[in-house]
Amino acid sequence: MRIAVTRGISPSIGRCELTHLARSPIDLGVARAQHAAYERCLAEAGCVLERIEASAGLPDSVFVEDAAVVFDELAIITRPGAASRRPETDEVATVVARYRPLCRLEAPATLDGGDVIVAGRRVFVGRSGRTNAAGIDAMRRLLAPHGYTVEGVDVTRCLHLKSAATRVADGLLLVNPAWVDRTVFDPLAIVEVDPAEPYAANALPIGREVIYAAGFPRTRARLEARGLRVREVDTAELAKAEGAITCCSLVFDAGVPARGLP
Repeated sequence: MRIAVTRGISPSIGRCELTHLARSPIDLGVARAQHAAYERCLAEAGCVLERIEASAGLPDSVFVEDAAVVFDELAIITRPGAASRRPETDEVATVVARYRPLCRLEAPATLDGGDVIVAGRRVFVGRSGRTNAAGIDAMRRLLAPHGYTVEGVDVTRCLHLKSAATRVADGLLLVNPAWVDRTVFDPLAIVEVDPAEPYAANALPIGREVIYAAGFPRTRARLEARGLRVREVDTAELAKAEGAITCCSLVFDAGVPARGLP
């Protein structure tokens, strides 16, 4: 069974944290309709939804990916780089604890889940404005006993590593080489985004499908040319909050139920 943790859109999303975009009005009704369509995509791809209710006091909380990173053996509850987002982790931890034993990052570590790409036993972690060296080192210590290697990756001109690269299939990444050096992922295969679509590198593979944001037809064609089945969903309103496809869910196999919080 595949789980997808999602969270409703806060009525205060207009006060979200922004780093690389100018603030523009977010239509709450449109954003909620787009998010509902996204959740339908997850369900139709075979996910069982674990939905957390919206919180008026947490503007960015729809972006649940940043609160945890889930592996087969454990889940790491993050310490987000934006202090305003740190309270988001508690309710996410409560849900994830039903499926995995938990570890929590502690100060001075900061890390957002959007900075983490898992490709087999290789874990790439972006050095970004939200994830620091202490966060990367903490991930390395927690994962080494389970056979993972953790590699820090420099990113530029974007919020998270997953703004610049995402896994779209086993052994295959979608990458914007203007924002991250593609050679750090060698020998994994790479599909480059079309240069006219710099924001096109974020995609979510589930089963045989890749859930993908509408509005990037040239890059979509490149994915389809590699034999991938692409399913588009409109997330334009959420993009105004620097959100993307992967941000809005935590997707993982249910595995063996955890025995409560450690």
